[in-house]
Amino acid sequence: MRILILGGTGFLGPHLVDQALAKGWDVTTFNRGKTDPGRLAGDRYAKVRQLKGDRDPKKGDGLKALEALVAEMTKAGERFDAVIDNSSYVPRITKASAELLAPVTQMYQLVSTVSVWMDNSIAPDESTPVATLDDPTVEQITGMTYGPLKALCEQAAEAACPGKTCVVRPGLIVGPGDDTRRFTYWPARIARGGKVLAPRAPKPDDVRVQFIDVRDLAAFQLKLAADGHQGTYIANGPEGPLTMEEMLAGIKASVSDPVEFVWIDEAWLLEQQVAPWMGLPLWIPQGPEYAGAGRANISKALAHGLQCRPLAETARDTLADYLETKPTLPAGTDWGSGREPGISEARERELLEKWAARSS
Repeated sequence: MRILILGGTGFLGPHLVDQALAKGWDVTTFNRGKTDPGRLAGDRYAKVRQLKGDRDPKKGDGLKALEALVAEMTKAGERFDAVIDNSSYVPRITKASAELLAPVTQMYQLVSTVSVWMDNSIAPDESTPVATLDDPTVEQITGMTYGPLKALCEQAAEAACPGKTCVVRPGLIVGPGDDTRRFTYWPARIARGGKVLAPRAPKPDDVRVQFIDVRDLAAFQLKLAADGHQGTYIANGPEGPLTMEEMLAGIKASVSDPVEFVWIDEAWLLEQQVAPWMGLPLWIPQGPEYAGAGRANISKALAHGLQCRPLAETARDTLADYLETKPTLPAGTDWGSGREPGISEARERELLEKWAARSS
């Protein structure tokens, strides 16, 4: 297999490169060389053809390196088995790359997101209508435009590569190398031991949590490419339903010192202005507007080879990666600092004390 990865040194890219090399594939990457530029250095990556440029044709050298490669391949009558685009956020930029590469690839695989729906009240599958923008020319990425822009990127890729586009829609991507550290908050916090603040919904058994280990996502993407599958796939996990309580218990069993969870009513947490999702990672309050959260239908992806590793493995490896990188994190990146998700130790103690006083 011969593949081109657009974006290769960030979170997902290195896992794609490493797994593709392990399979003996021919790998080319194209990126700016700014995110962890040394990640693909050394003898291990000597066979990787690394091209530098910018996805935006209007910036710097733009796509010139890719244009030269396309000319070279066209002259030689060569093609990629797949282009894996894991760095598309703006449809104009997706369109430029997809149109350029369409003549020299069998497949254009685009990494999108489950946020294309923007409506957490429903449990989506691949046929659920995506969100739209009143002004599709908007390029500023915000919490409100991110999902619809990704949907437009999907459409731009399909328009440029009709009949040979594969769209992968992951949920929250977690695991080693995750610099958002949303899932990471829980293994790191639980590993400290003691009393851990945890959100309790009115009906805990109805809560669902979904995420996918970056290594499982990369393996699934490469399998889709190898098998030549087109179409759209929701890539999320785990394979069976997982509640918030089950997730935290699973992490506790794999990475913790002695821990006592203090389950606090989510209505009270909201009164205390604890923010869902980022303020207390992966927590989404129960209610009709969130009835579909954590319930994306992944049956199509499972039928096409998606496999999710055990939660314990993801938790252990995520914690180990965090502890290894923690000494190199910039100053001011403590939990709940504004730069990091979660709540600080001081804030957690304050909330636990207030909750205990309220309940006594």
